[in-house]
Amino acid sequence: MTNKVQAALELRKALQYFLETLDIDTQADKILEIPSAFPKYAVGKAYKVKEIFQYGENAVGDPQLYQVLQEHTSAAEWTPDTAVSLYKKIGVTEEGYPEWVQPLGASDAYSTGDIVSYNGVLYESTIDGNVWDPVSYSAGWRVYE
Repeated sequence: MTNKVQAALELRKALQYFLETLDIDTQADKILEIPSAFPKYAVGKAYKVKEIFQYGENAVGDPQLYQVLQEHTSAAEWTPDTAVSLYKKIGVTEEGYPEWVQPLGASDAYSTGDIVSYNGVLYESTIDGNVWDPVSYSAGWRVYE
């Protein structure tokens, strides 16, 4: 393995150690901005309560994050999308709508018709390339019912 590849792998691991220090209850906004930085779900892994990982994709094509609810060793038949007593989706409402997250740029901006929850209210984007929240730029959003 080359030195650059090794360095990149070590940096990713260091980032994942840092991510373990973030608290989902108080720093969900930060967590949801970098879903691909979290480790992927693995079968046969011993998971701890509050641990966060990615599994599958959410409605806007980003990695779906899950939080562990009970300490356990994962099994193939207990996938995160079906074992609701073991895992909880992060970044979506009870109804399955994604929580609004600040886009990093054009690559992950909201498109016309995207529906998000912002401060407990559902909004639908009325424009493509929407990088503003519904309160800061209300012309780009309408309340969704």
